[in-house]
Amino acid sequence: MTSKQAVIEQAIQQNTPFAKRFCLWVAIWAHVLSGVFTLFVIFPWANSRAKQLHIQKWSKRLLNIFGIELLATNPQILPGTSFLLCSNHISWMDIHAINALAPIRFVAKSEVEGWPVFGWMAKQLGTVFIKRDSSRHAHLVVGELANTMKGESVCIFPEGTSTDGESVRPFKPNLFESAVVANVPVYSLAIRYLSKTTGKRSNVPAFIGDMGLLESMAQILKNRNLIVELTFFPPPGSAPEMPSDRKWLALHSHEQISRYLVDKS
Repeated sequence: MTSKQAVIEQAIQQNTPFAKRFCLWVAIWAHVLSGVFTLFVIFPWANSRAKQLHIQKWSKRLLNIFGIELLATNPQILPGTSFLLCSNHISWMDIHAINALAPIRFVAKSEVEGWPVFGWMAKQLGTVFIKRDSSRHAHLVVGELANTMKGESVCIFPEGTSTDGESVRPFKPNLFESAVVANVPVYSLAIRYLSKTTGKRSNVPAFIGDMGLLESMAQILKNRNLIVELTFFPPPGSAPEMPSDRKWLALHSHEQISRYLVDKS
């Protein structure tokens, strides 16, 4: 992002008046409470399809409160059967953007489990938590994911952390083993956040460094001028059999996503 674009984006961030932001904070916490109510009262009695519809509706409403427009490219390539989806990772909002399009199970870093309210909600939705930099725990999670993908699809963020979205860090291959064990295809997803005004990549949603969740939420609310773009890529199809090497799968997905982001920069 050029310095000129950064100045423009900074100006846009300041366009949401304080009074409106206060009302939006009220709307957010009311929406969170409605989600807690749904998880407590409705989910215990709902079937899988009903749960997915509730998750999708809740996520769409959250994007709307934050003023984020959702655009999706090639979502029709996703199959009706189980698959592993791997994506680059920019923000905590990534999960809600994906769920607003097509609800799915996620793998998240163990720290998320400790987030107030949102961590509890993630746990109730079946999120699998993984300890970063622990190969032993990753091995246990692989078995859990493989078992989950007997009936459900799962999304992973193999960079192991979030970035500003300008480039993609190397993918850690460990969790790709779950697709090999479960014998399911691996689809890739490139996420980008754009300014509605400039059409350029925006740093506003980036959840990086020592930034806290509330700080990130406040930063997005100052803007409310964002587009989240989800672009899906098919699994490797040139080989006569499904690839069974986790490192190759990780490199293939990384190349698909990074090449797309470079072409769009």
